[in-house]
Amino acid sequence: MAWKILSNAEQIKGIIEDSKLRPQLFFKHSTRCSISTMALNRFEKSGILSNETMDCWYLDLLAYRQISSEIETLTKVIHQSPQAILVYNEHVLYSESHGMIDSAEILKIV
Repeated sequence: MAWKILSNAEQIKGIIEDSKLRPQLFFKHSTRCSISTMALNRFEKSGILSNETMDCWYLDLLAYRQISSEIETLTKVIHQSPQAILVYNEHVLYSESHGMIDSAEILKIV
């Protein structure tokens, strides 16, 4: 499985709705930040994207900052970058940022 790309704030409500059927993971990435790039690389190398029990959504914060605001509004998780947020059944089950993002922990939850 590959990343699904977030490019429209209107997608978020549908993704939250889809979380009733399967977990939805948001990954917020700042393409100008070396810490964010390191977290993204570590995350992708973990093999988490090959897990077929959840959908993984990638957000380029520099291109689509307003989408992050919509995620923050609907999940009540304060924006950070990089950040991973796992939603299932419309509830946030996991939220971490920077070096605390742990794909193994996410896989335990799903």
